[in-house]
Amino acid sequence: MAAPPYIVFAGTPVFAAVALRRLLETGYRIGAVYTQPDRPSGRGRRLVPSPVKDIAITHQLPLYQPATLKDKASQTQLAALAPDLMVVAAYGLILPTAVLQIPPLGCINIHASLLPRWRGAAPIQRALLAGDKETGISIMQMDAGLDTGPVLHTARYPIQPKDTAAIVHDQLAELGAEALLQCLPSLLEKKANTAVLQDESRACYAPKIRKEEAWLDWSQPAIFLERQVRAFNPWPVAQTQIEGRILRVWSATALAKTTHVLPGTLLAVHKTGIDIATGNGTLRLLEVQPAGKRVMTVQAYLSAHLLTPGTVLVKSPGKTKSP
Repeated sequence: MAAPPYIVFAGTPVFAAVALRRLLETGYRIGAVYTQPDRPSGRGRRLVPSPVKDIAITHQLPLYQPATLKDKASQTQLAALAPDLMVVAAYGLILPTAVLQIPPLGCINIHASLLPRWRGAAPIQRALLAGDKETGISIMQMDAGLDTGPVLHTARYPIQPKDTAAIVHDQLAELGAEALLQCLPSLLEKKANTAVLQDESRACYAPKIRKEEAWLDWSQPAIFLERQVRAFNPWPVAQTQIEGRILRVWSATALAKTTHVLPGTLLAVHKTGIDIATGNGTLRLLEVQPAGKRVMTVQAYLSAHLLTPGTVLVKSPGKTKSP
């Protein structure tokens, strides 16, 4: 009887950990795990292992944490493991062509978008910023390009009106694990390849999120500012300034109410929200976080802060363009 396929798993954050856990629960033979080196975190800058590393240690799986896979030593080490297949999910390191060619069945990637839309590092946030009605998971046969390989399987997720990046992330992590399990059997049994080439004419890119993108530019439409708030929850969190103090915005909703005042003007203050004029419509803040404080409802915030309608919020240092 032939030995079960030997899979090497490569991933780092929670998104990848969900898939690794499901593979182990389903009984797949994970011969080794690759994850990024431990990173410093918190005020003490203590080295913290990745969620994928935690699972590997719990299950006593061989663990590798190279800083790169571009050097010959790392490639020789991986080749010595003789994997049949490499499963990749949010690994965070580039897999050079030499690595892609090591497993006979290649390397497949769990990508959090419906390719070719949103190739790149931040597909969830970019989908929310663009106002996409749906996103999903693509199981992709990896090649030398950036998320350009043929797609083996897709699973769709309809974006809900109040979905944040945190919510979509969790939904897609579970959906990605399920999609992987659905397409693995035929791939491992070397059945007919049903991979679909991507339509390059429809490709768009999701560059890494920069902290300065989180500043709310009140000249933008309210609907776009609401998307920013949802896309940047839980990181880097949308923010503005009131009387020189940074205020992070965790939850907000766009209102159709039009105004003829300067964008950024404080229109109304009440226990259900703080209404602010924008370039088109009104944005109502619902949950906020003053510097150095916890996240709180607007009602809790107003109990400690006196705000006067007519105040103009400081224009954000970094402008954010709407799509």
